[in-house]
Amino acid sequence: MLKIKLHWQILIALILSIFFGVVFTDYVKYVSWMGDVFLRALRMIIVPLIFSSIVSGVTGLGSAENLGRMSLKTMLYYMMTSIFAIVTGLVLVNLIKPGVGADLGLSAVVEGLDVGRDSFGQTLLKIIPTNIIESLANTDLPAIIFFAIFFGFFTTRVAPVYRDPIVNFFNSVFEIMMKITMFVIKFTPLGIFGIVSALVAEHADNLLNIFGRMGIYMLTVIGALFIHAFITLPLLVRVLGRSNPVKHARGMSVPLLTAFSTSSSSATLPLTMEALEFNSGVSNKTTSFVLPLGATINMDGTALYQCIAVLFIAQAYGIELSILQQLIVMVTALLASIGAAGIPMAGLVIITVILSAVGLPLEGVGLILAVDRILDMFRTTVNVWSDSCGAVIIARSEGEELKV
Repeated sequence: MLKIKLHWQILIALILSIFFGVVFTDYVKYVSWMGDVFLRALRMIIVPLIFSSIVSGVTGLGSAENLGRMSLKTMLYYMMTSIFAIVTGLVLVNLIKPGVGADLGLSAVVEGLDVGRDSFGQTLLKIIPTNIIESLANTDLPAIIFFAIFFGFFTTRVAPVYRDPIVNFFNSVFEIMMKITMFVIKFTPLGIFGIVSALVAEHADNLLNIFGRMGIYMLTVIGALFIHAFITLPLLVRVLGRSNPVKHARGMSVPLLTAFSTSSSSATLPLTMEALEFNSGVSNKTTSFVLPLGATINMDGTALYQCIAVLFIAQAYGIELSILQQLIVMVTALLASIGAAGIPMAGLVIITVILSAVGLPLEGVGLILAVDRILDMFRTTVNVWSDSCGAVIIARSEGEELKV
């Protein structure tokens, strides 16, 4: 009964939180703790859930051939959808030109953007952990996923007397973590009420001003995200996944609404896994491999947003970017989004990397700072939606019978 009603509970919580944040701004501090507790509970289960699910999934795949095939399909899907998203963003921002005549009065100073800026090669190197215990403690998802895949694969290469206890152990841990996840899900409406009411109260005095002066830019970003989410990805689910995208979206309502409210694809990961397995019928071996990888490297919404933001900044400064420079923006956004989840202020850091690549002023980041948190809600939802569509497509390609 809870699963049927939960998405309506979340919608009601969203509406009430907006009303509460605007009308009772001074009292938000008495409910914001619920959001903090909810996010802490989700983050508490991320590492053990991801590690156990990947080991369980890889051992379930068995041979190196199966693992290689699944990895290739997953990477091809993520690369393809990211390119589609970036091209959509570039086309829309060139057509609408939201930065032309933009008011630079909203510009703000942003400090600390050089922290965590690594080259693509350094990012790849950091995927290999030097201390897996430290990576687990710091929730370094790329390193955790890398080690878990290796651990799971080589578990299948040892004698049954050693292999079976390990496989049974991680299968058991995964089942326990899913039970904990389902328990945490019950408190999603309360958590979202605390998170969103605090966010609305923080911007309550300046909302109309922000929307008025940045409205065209925001509509450009949201419009591109909607095209990718409601046209491109559903077409891929229908054509490649031979599944019903509407039915799949209905089953994904809880994680999508949670992603929108929390702006965290990693924190939403446990809910996404639960929804895909129980509502869409995707097997554990597929969700446990595809989703953690997607939460780390598949950033369709983020990559799309970065491209529009960079061209908006160029237009605001009156700088015309050539086709070649826009191609550089596209490639840099694609590469820079890999591993971005573990970097503080990830979205802004990636934008500074792209700005540097095409020679634009880094101070331009201050132009978009006022609306970054609001747009983060939309792009994170698209990231999670893309991950879930990928899981459906890959599961169908593996011959799985789905509920959608």
